Amino acid sequence: MHYVSAKNIGKSYGIKPLFNQIDLHVNEGDCIALVAKNGSGKSTLLKILAGIETPDEGAVWKHKDLNVVFFDQDPELSEHATIIDNLLAHEHPLINALRQYEESQLSGDPEQINAATQQMEELRAWDTEAKIKQVLQRLNIQNLHQQVSTLSGGQRKRVALAKTLVDIGFDDQHTLLIMDEPTNHLDIEMVEWLEDYLNRERLTLILVSHDRYFLDGICDQIWELEDKVIHFHQGNYEQFLERKAARIESELATIDKARNRYRKELEWMRKQPRARTTKSKNRQERFYDVEKVAKQRKEETKLALEMKMSRMGGKVVELKKIYKSYGDRILLKGFDYTFKKGEKVGIIGKNGAGKTTFVNILQGQELPDSGKVNIGDTIIFGHFSQKGLEWKTDMRVIEYVKNIAESFELAKGGSLSAAQFLERFLFTPDQQYSYISKLSGGEKKRLHLLSVLFKNPNFLVLDEPTNDLDLPTLSVLEEFLEEFQGCIVIISHDRYFMDRIVDHLLVFEGEGVIRDFPGNYADYRIEKEASMQQKQTSSKPSAGAEKKKESSDNGGNEPLKRKPGYKEKREFELLTTDLKQLAIEKESIANRLSSGVSDYKDAEALSKRFQELSTEIDTKELRWLELSELFE
Repeated sequence: MHYVSAKNIGKSYGIKPLFNQIDLHVNEGDCIALVAKNGSGKSTLLKILAGIETPDEGAVWKHKDLNVVFFDQDPELSEHATIIDNLLAHEHPLINALRQYEESQLSGDPEQINAATQQMEELRAWDTEAKIKQVLQRLNIQNLHQQVSTLSGGQRKRVALAKTLVDIGFDDQHTLLIMDEPTNHLDIEMVEWLEDYLNRERLTLILVSHDRYFLDGICDQIWELEDKVIHFHQGNYEQFLERKAARIESELATIDKARNRYRKELEWMRKQPRARTTKSKNRQERFYDVEKVAKQRKEETKLALEMKMSRMGGKVVELKKIYKSYGDRILLKGFDYTFKKGEKVGIIGKNGAGKTTFVNILQGQELPDSGKVNIGDTIIFGHFSQKGLEWKTDMRVIEYVKNIAESFELAKGGSLSAAQFLERFLFTPDQQYSYISKLSGGEKKRLHLLSVLFKNPNFLVLDEPTNDLDLPTLSVLEEFLEEFQGCIVIISHDRYFMDRIVDHLLVFEGEGVIRDFPGNYADYRIEKEASMQQKQTSSKPSAGAEKKKESSDNGGNEPLKRKPGYKEKREFELLTTDLKQLAIEKESIANRLSSGVSDYKDAEALSKRFQELSTEIDTKELRWLELSELFE
């Protein structure tokens, strides 16, 4: 079924055109990722497709039975209403039944409760209630009668996401879900759950996200908005990067060929008399077509991250017996740790486990209840916080940077003025004199990153640095952090980002327990999956108990079908566990190889291990199939 079409649509803000003459189509079952640089018009295009904004030119057609559900990057909620009122604001018989049931529970009136319960039964709304409860639980939304105006930014985002997921469950199957950065403010477990949920629901989806694992797990098409037009790619994000490189190479070859022809045609044009024949006029028209292609510029402007790191002494940071609580909630319980030079640490854990509090204590911005934090004399922190840019009064971009310093020292010697440094961060001279309040979310993030690096820190603390950054900028940031010689502490829900940068993890498990895990997030997931499988295996009843139960059920009269022995059962269980672990490890290695491994020896070792895993999986799968026949 055809859902949406756009024909020759264009949009500008002031004199700045975002895109023009765009044609696109969305069919039922499409799962599309929209990627572009910050400020290219991604969010605007999504809003046009959702019917929230209108294009300056062109037209958008939607199927008459289509229901469009839009999740905004900056969601709007009813401020003075409660969480549950916001969630159940959708007009639908099921929603109305749930709303009345909730109201009856609050009133305590037996007649009202009976009437509401009967309506729930008639509409079979209990499954819907269970689904809503699952969404709320997974997104850690509690106290449903709390007023929205009292929520933090992260809580508001999760409530808005829950409302979106609730809304898509109440209409017919012809629903188009449009989501703008849905993973911001979610912890890693929530992101993984959302990825699984969207896949299970089999939705038609258009998505903007910086999370590459999330994109690869959900989307099978990539729309790239670049130079005011859209390029369409089938496949996942990794395949898109390969095809984009091939496309750019082809375009450069076309431009180079046109330039050679342009030089010859230009010479002919200069020699021609003013009075031309029809034939020469046709050639003149072709000349202008060639000129248009020849004068294209395909050199991609990239963010340039370069800095002279301040010298780091022998002592970095020591934390001794750190305790921290808020009321009954324990965040740190006797935590000890000594940072070493060049260490790159990832921090993961559920929201509210104390991650942000920990990095604040680390930098001396917040005091522990007890314990000591010893910071080396040469340490200069660079803190990229979730709060983003902070300024007392609105000011121009160039003024904000000059308030930090007039010039910036480079790693290879020399220095840059504030204006030159801003240009390295893709701020044009016009943008430098724009007010900060006029910047897009991604541009503010880029300015925030600039302001952190402008101080030449040697210890970077990055709290959710990937939120709102576009994928090209994110790729450059990753390359910079890989080469950074100082210490790095990263809090991030972006699994790809963590896998590429960190050496090991501090896992905040709750109740003040922090585990030092030796590996990246992919390694941690493998270990966690293995642990869960082991628990499930150990919780299964013994072979003797199963045999006794079967004999009892049979009544002892008919001969029992031959069952596998204990050793065969044990081997089957171990094979099941091993195959899952091997598959996870194989996928992790494939992702690392596809993302690009800088060291040749590492790449060679990973390739060798990948072949070994493939052989081992094939062998164990054959044995697993043999044993599985005994269990039929």
